[in-house]
Amino acid sequence: MGHRIRLGMVGGGRDAFIGGVHRIASRIDDRYELVAGAFSSTPEKSKASAADLGIAQDRAYGDFTQMAKREARLKNGIEAVAIVTPNHMHYPVAREFLKRGIHVICDKPLTSTLADAKKLAKVAASSDALFVLTHNYTGYPMIRQARDMVAKGEIGDIRLVQVEYAQDWLSENLEETGQKQAGWRTDPERSGAGGSTGDIGTHAFNLASFVSGLKLEQLCADLDSFVDGRRVDDNGHVLMRYEGGAKGMLWCSQVAPGNENALKLRIYGSKGGLEWAQEDPNYLWYTPLGEPKRLLTRNGAGATAAGQRVSRIPGGHPEGYLEGFANIYSEAAEAIRAKQAGEPVSGEVAFPGIEDGLKGVAFVAACVDSSKRGGNWVSFGNYVKT
Repeated sequence: MGHRIRLGMVGGGRDAFIGGVHRIASRIDDRYELVAGAFSSTPEKSKASAADLGIAQDRAYGDFTQMAKREARLKNGIEAVAIVTPNHMHYPVAREFLKRGIHVICDKPLTSTLADAKKLAKVAASSDALFVLTHNYTGYPMIRQARDMVAKGEIGDIRLVQVEYAQDWLSENLEETGQKQAGWRTDPERSGAGGSTGDIGTHAFNLASFVSGLKLEQLCADLDSFVDGRRVDDNGHVLMRYEGGAKGMLWCSQVAPGNENALKLRIYGSKGGLEWAQEDPNYLWYTPLGEPKRLLTRNGAGATAAGQRVSRIPGGHPEGYLEGFANIYSEAAEAIRAKQAGEPVSGEVAFPGIEDGLKGVAFVAACVDSSKRGGNWVSFGNYVKT
């Protein structure tokens, strides 16, 4: 048991979808042990959730500040904390743990507002603790392979980036039915100013940046709230200009019937193109210019070391969402143990961090501003300045 990282959790109590995902991901590679948590905003609910999870009652907290203070003093206190609350709580929770030297693994987006994102970036910079952001799609083996191929120049100079994330679950006014997830995700006080842009658009933006390695220079956005009474966007179209001349298009929607979690990425360069779809994640289409299209498979012929490193089972057996999530947790574990030992973190570790989170929140703010101005182009650099 001693080799496992002692993990705490804030949020993720009964009926919370993402909390369960984080707990599963943390255990897949046997690198963590959940020992404490403030699972809900009330002591009673937190203790009930702790009992469900087999957590000792004296390590179940009704207040995250109390948890941070006490766990930092305990000899066997938590070494890392997973934050799985609604977006508006990410900043105050992360701040309390970071300033006490406890490593933070936080769900995306980084915060609900750009002001909070910039404040959190400063807190993280002054802390000895690591900050990990769970953009879990970056953990898929074929995404790692695509990133490796781009970095090695196999598709040449990038010209076009097309990314989309389409869902249909908010096609009706689900938030008015009392559905918990819809309720907070469409509430700007808890989710932030962006709806689909903040919830899934940030995933698409992060994935495009992660694989392409490109830096966004300008964007223009057209956001809509198609469902009557909805206070945040449920559909967004974004044009992007990258440094170096590449162009990009991003579409995010939660009102596209027939789509469940249709995250797709296409990157085209001077020598070829790559295509990947999250709902079929073990495959990567590679088309060298002027040659037939090639289907690359996870751990199959043509697999690269970058993808194989984060794979667990032979090709042909499907790996997906939970395993990709687990790769972020396992890489975080490698970095935490290296830091504790005073050793450098392996260059192969590639989990998103505070800078990626700041860019994600800046992306949402820039999209909202651009759309309000009638789709005017805005400079992305103005938003990420701290």
